[in-house]
Amino acid sequence: MPGQNLTRDEAQARSQLIEVESYSVSLDLTTGPETFRTRSEVRFTATEPGAETFIDFIGDSVEEIVLNGTSLDPAEHFADSRVRLPGLAAENTLVVTGTGRYMNTGEGLHRMVDPTDQEVYLYTQFEVADCRRMFPVFEQPDLKATFAFTVTAPAAWTMLSNQPTPEPTPAEGSWTNERGESEPVATWAFEPTPRISCYITALVAGPYDVVRDEVSTRAGVVPLGLFCRRSLREFLDPENIFEVTKQGFAFFEEHFDAPYPFAKYDQIFTPEYNAGAMENAGCVTFSEVYVFRAKVPEAVVERRAGTILHELAHMWFGNLVTMRWWDDLWLNESFAEWAAITSQAEATRWETGWTTFAMGEKAWAYNQDQLSSTHPIAADMVDLESVEENFDGITYAKGASVLKQLVAYVGREPFEAGLRAYFAKHAWGNTRLADLLTELEATSGRDLSTWSQRWLETAGVNTLRPLIETDADGVITSLAVEQTAPADYPTLRPHRLAIGLYDLDGGRLVRRERVEADVDGERTEVPALVGMRRGDLVLVNDDDLAYAKVRLDGESLATALANPRGFVDPLPRAILVGAAWDMTRDAELPARDFVDLALATLPGETDSNLVRTLLQHATLAASRFVAPQHRDTTRGRFASGLLDLARSAEPGSDAQLQLVQAFAGQAGSDEHAAVVRGWLSGEDPLPGLAVDTEMRWTLLTSLAAAGVAQAADIDAELQRDRTSTGAERAARALAARPTAEAKDEAWQRALDPTTPNQTRRATAHGFQVAHDRSLLQPYVARYHEALTPVWRELTSSTAGDVTVLMYPGSLADQQLADASQTWLDSDPAVPAGARRLVAENRDGVLRAVRAQACDAQRDA
Repeated sequence: MPGQNLTRDEAQARSQLIEVESYSVSLDLTTGPETFRTRSEVRFTATEPGAETFIDFIGDSVEEIVLNGTSLDPAEHFADSRVRLPGLAAENTLVVTGTGRYMNTGEGLHRMVDPTDQEVYLYTQFEVADCRRMFPVFEQPDLKATFAFTVTAPAAWTMLSNQPTPEPTPAEGSWTNERGESEPVATWAFEPTPRISCYITALVAGPYDVVRDEVSTRAGVVPLGLFCRRSLREFLDPENIFEVTKQGFAFFEEHFDAPYPFAKYDQIFTPEYNAGAMENAGCVTFSEVYVFRAKVPEAVVERRAGTILHELAHMWFGNLVTMRWWDDLWLNESFAEWAAITSQAEATRWETGWTTFAMGEKAWAYNQDQLSSTHPIAADMVDLESVEENFDGITYAKGASVLKQLVAYVGREPFEAGLRAYFAKHAWGNTRLADLLTELEATSGRDLSTWSQRWLETAGVNTLRPLIETDADGVITSLAVEQTAPADYPTLRPHRLAIGLYDLDGGRLVRRERVEADVDGERTEVPALVGMRRGDLVLVNDDDLAYAKVRLDGESLATALANPRGFVDPLPRAILVGAAWDMTRDAELPARDFVDLALATLPGETDSNLVRTLLQHATLAASRFVAPQHRDTTRGRFASGLLDLARSAEPGSDAQLQLVQAFAGQAGSDEHAAVVRGWLSGEDPLPGLAVDTEMRWTLLTSLAAAGVAQAADIDAELQRDRTSTGAERAARALAARPTAEAKDEAWQRALDPTTPNQTRRATAHGFQVAHDRSLLQPYVARYHEALTPVWRELTSSTAGDVTVLMYPGSLADQQLADASQTWLDSDPAVPAGARRLVAENRDGVLRAVRAQACDAQRDA
């Protein structure tokens, strides 16, 4: 609906007209399984008495509107998610009563029934603009106010919000649970919050189990709580989570020089989540994927720690001091990411946090920055649709990479001094990027206007190549760094980077020299290296200081490919893998060569994130980037290589676990399926492999995709795992079966608006599994025909999931790219977000087609 897409101009006009003092929000969660009663009493002032404005609400209906004692007719004043408010006074009291609707998409107030015990769980997810799905609100970040929530719900429930939970009082009436039993109800009246933005308010309700602790801070002792569904409590590992949380508290308070700003800190693991986590003030919600029901790779544990620290950093940057409008969403998220990785590397056991960042988030940024949808870090967020479009790898990962460069540019101490001044000056207020840069300029003495323009206001990623000349003895006579940029985004940027010279010593690449240099323009000479012996490998961007793609010169590339395990430290190995992967994606290195590099690098690798990255890249290379005529052979060779590596890995090791998972995804032949069956049944076990609940689903899904396991086998496994996660795993396995009927069932389920978002995602993942690609061929047409109704009938979050996850991208051929281009050229009447996602899908296919052509030339 048109009213749902608030524009920046409308928000600015509204914030100039009104200032909000307080909300008193009353919710009745006992009215039924589909809707709830919601009432907002809002006190606000207006600078122009007699003017008109509006308050936002997305719900089934509005029953009452009372402005300054005068009733307004909802039929005349409520439409398109807006309640029109004419004739404002200087001081106003507004009461709006309506009927809200529970969601199953992870937006607004989400409701889920646990199949294990039929208990009901609720939680909110409001960013960017979904708190208006729970209560009437002026939905924009710069209209801060206090929020006092009063909630009526079943008396046995746990009730959480931004403020400490009060003692409930008995309420009249009763509530009928999902088992048909009548339960007493109660009312919780929370104290008002500090002045915060509406999108970081929260409500979590249901029979959540809890583990409690506390942390000493500058503001005193802060209560800590960990919450999850009762049926998951046995899998929660509070010791690890609390340890990371306390380490983050100590680090941020010291480096920000500001006490924790809220009264308590709860972390809640919630079901059917549509993101990783959300930084609600003092009431952070996380996806349940971070409650580990079985053994997971260390990379996943490290990722959880990073997410915990990211959300905690937001309590200061984002919650205490908040962006004025979503133009600075990038700064909000990028700062939290930079702060999380910095604290992880300096205050926790994951000292190689920046290596992990290079392999994960930074690689994500490079990918995003090379799509047709790339945009400047500081994007022009003209409306809410623009904001939703730009929740991407540039907003998060490129921004964090550039902040890392900014820290190096101004110096760590001046950077933190500027932060401290920023928090002190703007606490509980709203800011723009310029406010932060002002403080950094004052503490560093640097003019940041040029830096900001070149890094934040332009798009695209540069490529850096070494240009090396030596004499007959291998002594460097000239070394320069060449910088290039794509034609569509020609900006050349300043880079502070390191260059390392490495020698082979007993099969190991040992760094002999390291120099730092400022690179700018098309060619930058590095005189500090002249006169030094070149050695076997020259690594530009050693230590990964710069945000740029890196190329190796021919001699260095040959050395790297011949000695894939040569680097002693994981960071240069990660840089090498990243460079080789960039070359593969850019059709400069045959995909089969990258698969070979991965198989040669994996033996003995103990860095969990590097193993994970190699497996992800090699899987994509083998399935999409290898020339079609070599694909089946390569995938079979890749699967056999993974099986050999899994069998030779240390029993019970992290590497063994990841190799088994990767092999299971590739096991399409009868021979390989027999191995998987032996592991699952226990008839031919792999020493050290724990065939736990999650591994059983992994192996069973592999057998389903190979056509060995049938629906009855999947149902039997579901009877062993009667949980919501088990139901999601079953949906994935059913969708993976190699029949036209199974793919059609998966298609229908994914597009059904009543399917919960996590089930939809699991179904989509299974749908994409197809050893026989012809099974997906009919969906080239079906996909493009379905897009317009999908975006018309589903929420933007759900429609986005369908657009990305149900795209038959594994076909990876020109026909698919042409079909997507035809759809884009037809200019359908759908939001810009749909066009962007389809264009990104097409970009990925075109990149794969180019890589296939490169791979085909390998044997020419």
